[in-house]
Amino acid sequence: MTHTHDEAMSQGQLLLLEGQQLLAQGDRAGAAQVLARARDERDTLLDAHALIEGHGLGGSYSNIMGLDCTISAQDDIFAFFADHPSSRNPLRDYLADGWRTLAELMLLLETVGQPLLATPRVLEFASGHGRFTRHLVKALGTDRIAVSDVVPGAVEFARNTFGVQGFVSASRPEDVRWPQRYELVFVLSLFSHLPRSTWGRWLAQLYQAVTPAGLLVFSTHGAKAAAYDNVQLDAEGFFFAPSSESQAIDKNEYGTTFTSQDFVRARIAEECGAASLVHSSAVHFWNHQDAWVLRKAAGEGT
Repeated sequence: MTHTHDEAMSQGQLLLLEGQQLLAQGDRAGAAQVLARARDERDTLLDAHALIEGHGLGGSYSNIMGLDCTISAQDDIFAFFADHPSSRNPLRDYLADGWRTLAELMLLLETVGQPLLATPRVLEFASGHGRFTRHLVKALGTDRIAVSDVVPGAVEFARNTFGVQGFVSASRPEDVRWPQRYELVFVLSLFSHLPRSTWGRWLAQLYQAVTPAGLLVFSTHGAKAAAYDNVQLDAEGFFFAPSSESQAIDKNEYGTTFTSQDFVRARIAEECGAASLVHSSAVHFWNHQDAWVLRKAAGEGT
């Protein structure tokens, strides 16, 4: 019976089982070696990773990077890396991508004279399951960070895993209630997914979450992204398709969006005032998304 059962298991599952048995026996070194092999198998990659990280075994990414490398099984962004044909090591690619985002954000904030490390309160909006959050925590600690996402499980995961504050967002911008205001509101790759009906409304609502003299930073799919995907923008400079990597959000609410610089500037002028735009940088994030920095005037109300 055991032989038949083993034949029905994949190589990764056999290695995972062996690693669990070695852990139960107290053989941490042996378990680390076996589970590292299970981590190389796509079907057991995340389970093996969880055991290595959870038990602090040799070869853990936490030991290498000095931060919490726990990854949720519901993380759509990790699934994107795991399923991408160009990714030979999805764990490394996923974790390194968050670190790259931190570097790109810090460079952007230096440009406008508001260093990240000197920022008292940061809201990471549309934060997902912590691809970037874990790196932000390493830079700032937990007390200065809040996260928000429309997926309740993502917020719960961030709270429990990284120790940050967190609150659930809403489908309608007007339904979001800000617990407080923030010197920096960072919104990575949300406006690259919104339909026309909520694009400007989300911009106005997120601007309300910023303190006077604070910053709203967001990204968009601009000209380079549109050309790469052979997308034709409409007369207004906008394109939306009901398709995205998210499995948890309605595709008509969160699809894939491309916008011209003129479209973005017009919406900023309408919703926040043209003077609020203090900096923009083409293809700043991931050499693929444009970055926009808005500053609320010091005397401007919230």
